[in-house]
Amino acid sequence: MEFKILNGSKDEMEAQIENLTLAELLRVYLNNDSSVTFAAWKREHPTEKPIISIKTKGKTAKKALGDAIAAATKDLDKVEADFKKLK
Repeated sequence: MEFKILNGSKDEMEAQIENLTLAELLRVYLNNDSSVTFAAWKREHPTEKPIISIKTKGKTAKKALGDAIAAATKDLDKVEADFKKLK
């Protein structure tokens, strides 16, 4: 997964993400974090990569993004393990 940081400060960040599925997944996990005050994605045109915007209070935007990635990865690993048990 690649991110291109477009601009950012301690509490705010905009990053370009590879695809819309990852942008939406991260938006959901970021909005579950109580220190995130705003998380949304946008794209100017359907042929362009989405840009996720994050605003936080009490935690850096970079840390919030890292925590969202870690939580999503943990949940997806659990789903994969549960799926393998079904075989």
